[in-house]
Amino acid sequence: MSELDGAPAEPVIDRPERSGNIWLLIALAILLIGAAAGFAMMEKAAAQPYVLGFLGVLAVIGVFCLFAGAIGFLRVSARNTSNPIATAFLNSMDDGALVTDLDGRLIYVNQAYADLTGAASEAEVRVVERVFSNDPDATDAIFRLSQAMREGRRAQEEIRMTQALGPSDGTARWYRVSVRPLAVPKSEGGSARTLCIWQIADITRDRAEQEDSFQELQRVINFLDHAPAGFFSCDGAGRVVYLNATLADWLGYDLAQFEAGELDLADIVRGDGTELIRSLKGHAGEVKSETFDLDFVTRSGRSFPVRLLHRVPFGEHGNPGDSRTLVLNRSRGEEASEALRAAEVRFARFFNNTPIAIASLDHEGRVLRTNAPFLRLFSAVDLSSESPKLTDYVAENARSDLDKALAAASHGISEIAPIDIPLNEDNDARSATFYVSAVQDGEGDGETAIVYALETTQQRALEAQFAQSQKMQAIGQLAGGVAHDFNNVLTAIIGFSDLLLASHRPTDPSFQDIMNIKQNANRAAGLVRQLLAFSRRQTLRPQKLALNDVLADLSILLDRLLGEKVELKVIHGRDMWPVMADLNQLEQVIVNLAVNAGDAMADGGRLTIRTSNVTGAESTQFDNTRGMPPGEYSLIEVEDTGHGIPPDVMEKIFDPFFSTKEVGKGTGLGLSTVYGIVKQTGGFIFCTSEVGAGTVFRLFLPRYIPEVEEEKPVEKVQSEPEKVADLTGSASILLVEDEEAVRAFAARALASRGYTVHEAASGTEALDVMEETDGKVDLVVSDVVMPEMDGPTLLVELRKTRPDLKIIFVSGYAEDAFEENLPENEKFFFLPKPFTLKQLATTVKDVLNG
Repeated sequence: MSELDGAPAEPVIDRPERSGNIWLLIALAILLIGAAAGFAMMEKAAAQPYVLGFLGVLAVIGVFCLFAGAIGFLRVSARNTSNPIATAFLNSMDDGALVTDLDGRLIYVNQAYADLTGAASEAEVRVVERVFSNDPDATDAIFRLSQAMREGRRAQEEIRMTQALGPSDGTARWYRVSVRPLAVPKSEGGSARTLCIWQIADITRDRAEQEDSFQELQRVINFLDHAPAGFFSCDGAGRVVYLNATLADWLGYDLAQFEAGELDLADIVRGDGTELIRSLKGHAGEVKSETFDLDFVTRSGRSFPVRLLHRVPFGEHGNPGDSRTLVLNRSRGEEASEALRAAEVRFARFFNNTPIAIASLDHEGRVLRTNAPFLRLFSAVDLSSESPKLTDYVAENARSDLDKALAAASHGISEIAPIDIPLNEDNDARSATFYVSAVQDGEGDGETAIVYALETTQQRALEAQFAQSQKMQAIGQLAGGVAHDFNNVLTAIIGFSDLLLASHRPTDPSFQDIMNIKQNANRAAGLVRQLLAFSRRQTLRPQKLALNDVLADLSILLDRLLGEKVELKVIHGRDMWPVMADLNQLEQVIVNLAVNAGDAMADGGRLTIRTSNVTGAESTQFDNTRGMPPGEYSLIEVEDTGHGIPPDVMEKIFDPFFSTKEVGKGTGLGLSTVYGIVKQTGGFIFCTSEVGAGTVFRLFLPRYIPEVEEEKPVEKVQSEPEKVADLTGSASILLVEDEEAVRAFAARALASRGYTVHEAASGTEALDVMEETDGKVDLVVSDVVMPEMDGPTLLVELRKTRPDLKIIFVSGYAEDAFEENLPENEKFFFLPKPFTLKQLATTVKDVLNG
């Protein structure tokens, strides 16, 4: 509202109700038009008397109206004058007022409405629906108000806007919008009608004050709820109308489900305590306070002592009002002095049970106070007499670093870097990380530094084990790569040797030389297989095995290998779990361990091989088995009474080509082969040894639990195919091999057997050959590892046009190494490198016939 000298502002729009009847005016116009049309259709002479008569009648009516108006009988007015009192009242309102008819036509708008909606002139004034149409959040409220207006009933809504309707300062606003019908009585010459009055009020300030009051109330309630004492209020009838969270927790009730009046004092006060509380009487207007010592009862029936500070106001006739009662828990441990004692006990518990060793030192570095982990870590420290210096109990080469840190702490330096220090203990690589913290002057009783020591012995061991594992993995990758390339060379040597042997008779002087070449190549192939075993890339044929049966079959062979000086003792575990392993490779593992044990007992001794089942709980109780996950295993222990393994040698026993034997008496691949076979089988191998007492190797193989219906393995050709008499054929074979020597030998070998051989040096060339031959190829013999396109990728491409095409993969790696790169359930045949001419021809013949 805008005012000047106390006078109300003029309305923006004031359109009072018009008088008269529009239908009378329309009827009169139709009558005059009809008369004029009728006269126009008559002859001029005939129509003249009627025209004169009609004009006379109009003249009489005009004279009558003139005299009626003069005497006041008839009033002519275009507008009804508004009631000045009503207009002044509407314009003096702080709320915006808007009057419309049921069709939404504006009849009256006060200045406050224009100010609220930002209308600067009459042309900018909009009805309420259009004012709030830009805000989607206000749509529902305005719809309900409009519906109420059409139904002729009152309605009111509160609407939140992100900014003001008029000039905005960027803050959110709240508006109260109401609508009500207004029945206008029938006026002179008019009829009764219904108007709609809209009112808009800015209630942002009221809402902000309400929000502030609510937040303040919430803070007070929060303080009261979480006070260190209980609080409740009960009415004159003894019904609990309020209790705070502290008391609800003591009593065992859920505060979120508590409803005022559902609890009675008798439900929470034991015995006659309720009557004691109700015995408090007073006069009207009096407020009385009393202290009661009694017992409360929890929801579960347990009682605890409390002290009540009870305050009750009394109203008319001395009727008690709602009480204000403070509850102090007097249970054991709840008093202030008891809390102090509990804090001391709690601190001592934390101080002595923490995994970190803590000690306070004086300015000379002497130990003043310690906790239990410190005494355990520095077990040699004697605190019974004179306080020892901490530096006396660490390694000599680390004492200078610790001295520097303690000196910095004595000078008040707060930022001191942690120090990794080995502990001074014989034959024990224990270590700890020291954190030194300075104590400010006057804050300690002669203390200048606090030292926190965290033992890192196990962490260092894990780091060393991880480094060893990385080294073994790197060596394995190198060995596997060398073995793969060496296999290609050996395949060519063995293959061309076979070609030469086929063209030389046994009586030929060169025949024996060629045989020597082939035999040495086969020996080299054996070394390559050991390298592949170490790198876990050899071909394994796992099957379900019973360890006791395997050892029983090997015992005779082991007796012969060990000789008469070594006693062999085999202890079979009961109800041994089966394992999945390659029988030949597992036998090689046991034989290698037994032979090494025999070499360690040159003067005689005893070799014990025992089997047992290891449960998940038992798998964590063995020494030196870090890195093995808990689980169920079948255990093979190979224990000898030999000279043992020194610690410096223990770190290298599984390294390939590492041997303690004399030159020429060992390849250094025995234990590395064992390590690779066990790892590729999915098991673990650990060694513990004591110099002069003996060595124990433990092999943990995962327990095999067969499925209800085991899947049948994909058919593959064995490395030693069944012998056939006729190895010739006439099929078309695509030979894919990137190693030229191997490709040349294989092509000659197959061509000599009558096959048509198409050669390709890579997978890409193989696809070109397939196009040149229109796909008329019966068999593909392909290497696995090739440049540009490897064997599995070539197989996928060939299957697009020849889904039934047979393929033989040849590789120096195990078939498992590339099988995972093939589509699921893909069938293929496998021939490991190095292979002989006969093995190649036999495999090709079997695959074609199959």
